[in-house]
Amino acid sequence: MSIIEKGKQNRTIALTEIEKQEILPTIPLVADLARDSTLENRIFLGDCLKGLDLLPPGIVDLAVIDPPYNLGKDYGVGTLEKMSIADYALWLESWVTKLIPLLKPTASVYVCCDWRSSPLIYEVLANHFLIQNRITWERDKGRGAKKNWKNNLEDIWFATVSPDYTFNLEAVKIKRPVIAPYRNAEGEPKDWVESPEGNYRLTHPSNLWTDITIPFWSMPENTPHPTQKPEKLISRLILASSHPGDLVLDPFMGVGTTAVVCAKLERRYLGFEINPDYLCYAYKRLALASENPQIQGLHQGIYSPRNS
Repeated sequence: MSIIEKGKQNRTIALTEIEKQEILPTIPLVADLARDSTLENRIFLGDCLKGLDLLPPGIVDLAVIDPPYNLGKDYGVGTLEKMSIADYALWLESWVTKLIPLLKPTASVYVCCDWRSSPLIYEVLANHFLIQNRITWERDKGRGAKKNWKNNLEDIWFATVSPDYTFNLEAVKIKRPVIAPYRNAEGEPKDWVESPEGNYRLTHPSNLWTDITIPFWSMPENTPHPTQKPEKLISRLILASSHPGDLVLDPFMGVGTTAVVCAKLERRYLGFEINPDYLCYAYKRLALASENPQIQGLHQGIYSPRNS
């Protein structure tokens, strides 16, 4: 595993030019979809707006989507000009409508966004899906603004195709320490667990998430991607709204967090990414994850990194 040499504790994944040249020829292209029926456990290089049109209907159990937030920033394919509100809404609609036929009747959809794009995304999703909730994620980062409140949160809209959908409550309950334990008449714990490690209760997860940090330099999942989502966050979505063996679609795969989490949790993944450098990171992360014997064989044709 290559590490950026910035300090002994810096575990950020690095990608050399030699590795890029080795990985790129192994990555399937969106154009390959027209003649290649192998879909699961693959990330295609290219625009998802073209790729979604080439997928068969009714194959997706869960969609986890982290689209560009319309901030006019460089995402590695040139600076994207900030759209007007109307144009951004049309762009959102363009891929949402392509997504709809791909979803099973029991499928769920999660869409990440910032406070600016959140109202638009809600409006577009509400036209096509049943909105179940809005998750607000507190992600502490940066030094803050000098003339404004520090932007410290993101929204994740949770929507479903129908009232019949997967939600695995037990898989995502939160372990909390018991401060004032109650006991029943027999002296046994009431709604909590007594253990050598301490007293705790498993509580229902809320839509306010304050226990997940963004990836940073000392975490082995960290990459140079400026808006990388943490594996813990994506795993919570996948655990809640899918089963082992389900197919999870991510149209804006970035550096592959959704794919890596799917591999670890025994889900199948499918996605697209337009930036070849980010996709090289994704395939390297998958290769590193596949070194874990518990998840070998869950993905096909992935790059195997040299020992470093």
